[in-house]
Amino acid sequence: MRNLENLKKQAKQYLRWHRERYYPVAAHIRAALPRFQHLDDTQILESSFKLMDAQELVARQLGFEGWQALKSGAHGMTTQSKQTAPRPVLSSTSAQLFVSDIKASCGFFADKLGFAIDFVYGDPPFYGQVIRDKAQLALRLVCEPVFVGDIRQREHLLSASITVDTASEIKRLFLDFQAAGVDFHQTLKKEPWGTRNFIVLDPDGNLILFAGPAD
Repeated sequence: MRNLENLKKQAKQYLRWHRERYYPVAAHIRAALPRFQHLDDTQILESSFKLMDAQELVARQLGFEGWQALKSGAHGMTTQSKQTAPRPVLSSTSAQLFVSDIKASCGFFADKLGFAIDFVYGDPPFYGQVIRDKAQLALRLVCEPVFVGDIRQREHLLSASITVDTASEIKRLFLDFQAAGVDFHQTLKKEPWGTRNFIVLDPDGNLILFAGPAD
């Protein structure tokens, strides 16, 4: 059971993260507070967000309508009250790639794959995100090898999967990447299960699958 003082500290932490533009907090805000649900990460971090908003965020995460409701029922929170809370809805997904140079990786995705740089965080940068349409890829700086040798290539270990809606789009995307000089782990191929896909190899050895309908 959490006491009220700890919950107050948690709310202040969310407020601090928002002020510091710590991007992962935007997902928590969007998921819990309805008025932020239509905003992307950058818009959320640029919006007004006060202590009462952070307190409401904490309350809603615990199944209460607001901070006052939490305060009046905080000492009576039970497993049963949590079970009656609304079922969480997963609103988005983002793959995370491990890279050795955030700026170089952003350059690859922007110049070669047509992504836009959503944000870069840290000085020097250690985290970032690139987006193209509804596809989001988080980039996390890791200075030591994460995988042993060439196991990703040998075992075809994907770091991310991205889809398009039509057969013409997947063909066009492959030709665009080919013209940009992208390295492929697998060129465009029709699979037995009815899709057509290809796999891009990024500068850090991450395998990124692009897939669409075969016909």
